[in-house]
Amino acid sequence: MIELKNINKTFKIAKRNTGFGEAVKAFFRKEYTHIHALNNVSFKINDGEIVGYIGPNSAGKSSTIKIMSGILVPDSGECVINGRIPWKDRINHVKKIGVVFGQRSQLWWDVPVVDSFELLKDIYKVSDVSFRKNLNELAELLDIAEIMRTPARQLSLGQRMRCEIAASLLHNPKNLFLDEPTIGLDTVSKIAVRNFIKTINKEHGTTVILTTHDMQDIEALAGRILLIGKGRILLDGSLSDLRKRNSRHKTLIVDYIGGRLTAVEGMTIVKEMEGHAEIIINTDIISVSSVISHISALVDVRDISVFGATAEEMVVSLYREFEI
Repeated sequence: MIELKNINKTFKIAKRNTGFGEAVKAFFRKEYTHIHALNNVSFKINDGEIVGYIGPNSAGKSSTIKIMSGILVPDSGECVINGRIPWKDRINHVKKIGVVFGQRSQLWWDVPVVDSFELLKDIYKVSDVSFRKNLNELAELLDIAEIMRTPARQLSLGQRMRCEIAASLLHNPKNLFLDEPTIGLDTVSKIAVRNFIKTINKEHGTTVILTTHDMQDIEALAGRILLIGKGRILLDGSLSDLRKRNSRHKTLIVDYIGGRLTAVEGMTIVKEMEGHAEIIINTDIISVSSVISHISALVDVRDISVFGATAEEMVVSLYREFEI
């Protein structure tokens, strides 16, 4: 189990203006600003959950992951993972977690990937039998058997990320922290990573915390969403909960022949060309069926489609609601 209570973290950042004179002044007297990265962050994650940890840039996502990994020490608050405080018992803590930072590598750049795996085996003190078993399983699931003897610097981004994920799981961690694991990946690589995450969660019960800006990752994987903004947890719920908050607006796409559409209360025509229209419906005012009946009375409908808000649109609406 992962439990955070009232975690706070503030960073002290040096600032100065441009120019040589300002650089000299800063040498003798520095000016600082304080950034409140986390403000009373609290949540609990049960074993075996996949949680999407979302929010805009500088919201506090990576700081939270680093605290849970034992890399950062919070200013105040409690963090207990698997019965341990990460920064106080880091050696034993890291034996039970795997961490992947999308823009940082744990692979040695100029040596074959398999050599990095061997070194990680020694660092985590994984037995030969467990290492071979885990490596064979990961190589098959992530399709990296053919590239493990290639130096990391010669791999494509998608290949390297699959190897990074494998490296983080060689020691059978109970918890996996993924910070932007699909950043910059092509569609095929993203799907491969998503399928793998679902597989290890289902077969091994691995708890996964996923931070990402790609809402397709969230839709494909996460049963629960934590929204953070300005260092505060703003929402804790499921994707269906998020949809309910945005269910009052529907988009109607209509192809028709003859006549011209007119709007009624609760119906907004946002785009209309000859024989084609896009309409926004506020279901608090008028039902979708009433709008369809109204349109059918005006024109000969050839095709009609109804859409709810996309995941990206729902998240943007939350950002606006919470002013983040």
